[in-house]
Amino acid sequence: MINEGSVAVLIPCYNEGVTIGKVVADFKAALPHAEIYVYDNNSTDDTCKIAAEAGAVVRREYRQGKGNVVRTMFRDIEADCYLLVDGDDTYPANHAKEMCKPILEKGYDMVVGDRLSTTYFAENKRKFHNFGNKLVRKLINVMFDSDINDIMSGYRAFSRMFVKSYPITFKGFEIETDMTVFALDKNMLVQSIPVSYQDRPQGSVSKLNTFSDGVKVLRTIFRLYKNYRPLRFFSVMSVLSILVGLGFFIPVFVEYINTGYVLRFPTLFVSLFTILAGILLFCCGLILDNVASNDRRMFELHFIRIKENERWN
Repeated sequence: MINEGSVAVLIPCYNEGVTIGKVVADFKAALPHAEIYVYDNNSTDDTCKIAAEAGAVVRREYRQGKGNVVRTMFRDIEADCYLLVDGDDTYPANHAKEMCKPILEKGYDMVVGDRLSTTYFAENKRKFHNFGNKLVRKLINVMFDSDINDIMSGYRAFSRMFVKSYPITFKGFEIETDMTVFALDKNMLVQSIPVSYQDRPQGSVSKLNTFSDGVKVLRTIFRLYKNYRPLRFFSVMSVLSILVGLGFFIPVFVEYINTGYVLRFPTLFVSLFTILAGILLFCCGLILDNVASNDRRMFELHFIRIKENERWN
């Protein structure tokens, strides 16, 4: 039995009038003592009215984008456990207690509802989404030496410590990827729990664009890799630059050995410049890696201060 009164269910919504009433009712039944919050993101249908009638606390976020909605939710709401779920009725509420339990009883920082180990690939009818989820999972796990099975799940539970220390900088659907990488980089306790997934009901339309949002997510991954693993990122760039420079330099050097003359000065200058750029890239990686290490130390101090403040309060 978990302390359900300390749970806040967070439901960001944009034109989810078809499903939001059922979602609110299901989570109220699964977590009777939890507070259900629906944050409307400029819906043009009756999402707000239906959510309020179902018993949710309804608020508005006028800046468009899921990242903007979650940022406001995390700033406004106080709880011991935050359960984030989409309003499209794709994540069943019967996993809610199981999701919250590691946060409230074991001190975990984030619990991820893992769709990909259960019914996602059978239920989801958009094949490029399936490919995209697999690609993102592979990239994140390789780049960050992790073993998270569902990187982009919208069904997650968080501790108060995570919510109050996580800086949200993305406006849209990239936020799930950013949350995962942030938790990995800061060595937080993360657990994955398999959850069933069902496709949207008829009449409910996905707001996720397969290609444009997919490109944003991929761009986000490489940006995060640069920010969180700068030495690896810039070392790869450095090696590539030096190899290109050597490719230009070697023929010029061979000609010089054979003739005693440098016959292609422009090629020589390009090769030396490219090799020098590679060396500078590696130096940038060293400097930024030190900055990233200091950032992790400062985060640990910030984490300690939050805990101390909670004890005094």
